[in-house]
Amino acid sequence: MMPDLGKYAETVLSSYAASIVLLVALVVFSILRGRKVRAEMEKIEQRMSRNG
Repeated sequence: MMPDLGKYAETVLSSYAASIVLLVALVVFSILRGRKVRAEMEKIEQRMSRNG
């Protein structure tokens, strides 16, 4: 169900779209960064287990 936004429909809908795009970008960035950090931590742990 779509509310009647009148003359502000374009502004409101574009704001919603921009917010959704930014949220998705933040989630994707966080996931990719988490994978990179996890891989770096595994490398460090492997080095430490060989030396210790």
